[in-house]
Amino acid sequence: MEDTRGMMDKIRHHDKLAIALNENCAIQLPDDVKAILVKPHRLSFYYFQYMVKGSATFVADMQQFTVGDGGLVYGLPNQVFTKLPYDKNMQQYALSFDESTLMLLPGSYPFLVNPYNANTISFDEAAQQRVKNLLAGLFQLLHAPGKQKKSEVILAHLHAVLTEFNTAYFERYERKEVNTGSKLSKYIAFKLAVETNLSEQHDVQGIADRLALTSSTLYGIVKEFAGVSPKEWITNRLMLEAQRKLQYSKLSVKELAYELGFTDPRYFSRVFKKSTGKSVSTYLSELQDLSHN
Repeated sequence: MEDTRGMMDKIRHHDKLAIALNENCAIQLPDDVKAILVKPHRLSFYYFQYMVKGSATFVADMQQFTVGDGGLVYGLPNQVFTKLPYDKNMQQYALSFDESTLMLLPGSYPFLVNPYNANTISFDEAAQQRVKNLLAGLFQLLHAPGKQKKSEVILAHLHAVLTEFNTAYFERYERKEVNTGSKLSKYIAFKLAVETNLSEQHDVQGIADRLALTSSTLYGIVKEFAGVSPKEWITNRLMLEAQRKLQYSKLSVKELAYELGFTDPRYFSRVFKKSTGKSVSTYLSELQDLSHN
């Protein structure tokens, strides 16, 4: 498993902002970067690929999906991401930026917490044209003479792009019968509470107290958005992290269990098998088989 820490410094297209935008593969990537990106890699930044015309297949956290004309695929920090071979002559934009750039933007973009666990976004015809125009304008800004003097304009364009993405995400995935205003904000806060200290033993009642909710209200919100209980959500998130770490690190089962906050490695192994249907040793064996294919 390849790690992408430090990659933004190699691919960035601005000296002050950690951002990169490629149009139809016009900007050549360094060979060492390409060698990483053709394999499964753990993202350390936000990645978006907008397909103007054409289709491509991707894998995010072991789930495969394909996007076509006018579709967007994206990967978030810490996800294990793979771009499967595709036609490099298709029309597309590839956008990357890191947390430091996100912090400079004027808005909030709840879709980046991915409450509906999706890695693709579709747009209506009018939105497709707007997104294409915004990305084309941002590309011109980043690669035109004097680009380094226009940080505020670049950030304004990026804000507009992410606002389009955020709007389309919730139009596509939110359940129409649900009033997502306060419920969605609480669900996002729940996810952030778990993500912020992923390896600590999370107490559902404690999280509910911090969110000013009863445990039954928190249960109803998480069940409504995720389809599972808060405890199941936390366990599933930990098992996803375990699978990610097994793909790119060489931790022993005991080390992995302790790193994820489990005090009993045997209990961790039982939870892993119940969640994935495979023992840790079987999972590792299958990973080794795949790496030799």
